[in-house]
Amino acid sequence: MVSLGLLVLLAAAATDGWNDAPGGVHRIDVDHLPAPYATPSARNSPRVVKRPPGAQPRLPPGFTFGVFTTKLSAPRRMLVAPNGDVLIVEMRAGRVSVMRPAAGNTAAASITPFATGLKQPFGLAFYPNTKDPKWLYVAETHRVVRYAYRTGDQRASGNPEPVAALPPGGGHFTRDVVFSADGKRMFVSVGSRSNVAADMPKKSLGEIQAWEARNGVGASWDDETHRANVLAFDVGSNAPPKVFATGIRNCVSLAIQPATGALWCATNERDGLGDDLVPDYATRVLEGGFYGWPWYYMGKYEDPRLKGDRPDLAGRAIVPDVPLQAHSAALNLTFYTATSGASAFPQEYVGDAFIVLHGSWNRAVRTGHKMVRAHMKDGFPTGEYEDFATGFILDDGKVWARPSGVAMMNDGSLLMSDDGNGVVYRISYSRQKGP
Repeated sequence: MVSLGLLVLLAAAATDGWNDAPGGVHRIDVDHLPAPYATPSARNSPRVVKRPPGAQPRLPPGFTFGVFTTKLSAPRRMLVAPNGDVLIVEMRAGRVSVMRPAAGNTAAASITPFATGLKQPFGLAFYPNTKDPKWLYVAETHRVVRYAYRTGDQRASGNPEPVAALPPGGGHFTRDVVFSADGKRMFVSVGSRSNVAADMPKKSLGEIQAWEARNGVGASWDDETHRANVLAFDVGSNAPPKVFATGIRNCVSLAIQPATGALWCATNERDGLGDDLVPDYATRVLEGGFYGWPWYYMGKYEDPRLKGDRPDLAGRAIVPDVPLQAHSAALNLTFYTATSGASAFPQEYVGDAFIVLHGSWNRAVRTGHKMVRAHMKDGFPTGEYEDFATGFILDDGKVWARPSGVAMMNDGSLLMSDDGNGVVYRISYSRQKGP
């Protein structure tokens, strides 16, 4: 019998995302990855087109799909307020807007700019909690700021208050922000400046040991200092950040798992090693954990471009919980928690994670451009993920959506932003009525 992981890898070599369908289960077998350069490094950027007439995504039975709003400017991260308002980052326009749903939640009745003049904003978080927030935190590419916020606010009542300085943009410029379950720490993700730090100067073993004593095992340096990391700030303190975890090339999105309080990350891995390397991933982020970048990946594999540079790190990289098809470009994840509501999903979805895959330029056959569901069992990841919303890739290889964000509305439906066309879609579930 062939393992699921092997099936996924074999299928990836022969098909593209046009054939994905809801219910397809994937498990990447990290013990049997292809060799580097088994295929050439491709340049195959997606061409985004408007949704063709009659084009519909593929969804599991019982689910429906509709347009929530259009004409946004590179919409990405979303955050749902207690009253049902949806705050959304319009990254290209440098603003955060408030989408107020119409009756029934099927569409936005209004869109109001909440804050403007921001520099490549991405992350959004309420504090001290999501039920009665007092502050809205926004992660720009170079800093975290906060605005006074009360539920129902549609415009900021004052100027942003700087909270934390971050390594400046360049390379991976998005920053995400979440708070620990107890509210005592603020986590911020900072992606690497480069693909694989090929130009980072070498250090002696003694210099490495001194550096890691201050910055954590596997911490990069030079213009990669405090990059490819998750940083932790003590709330209410002016102390500099602590390095929470290292070696995460581009942790685009952070999330706190409600069932366990664990910190999670959706990650874009490195390019240039072939169609099926290196798997992207979603994973729990462990304090003090090293996830491999730039010297290793998926635990034991050494990047051939840095071969022999860090033998001291062999065997020390953590294997991520949910490896994803290479070059899927995971951008955002959220945990599904709705147990009631007019559009709540079936009970078996509760506790699972939804991940949006933006799609990449570095694969000869297209992948990503879909939303998947990562399975949990008793609060722990199984390592499998399942196709949920597909059909955004056309048979000619063009795409009519680039999923970029996901958020759960108060009625249990999901919103999915598409930064390729400036659209937000809504996915809802309708229970079958009896005879």
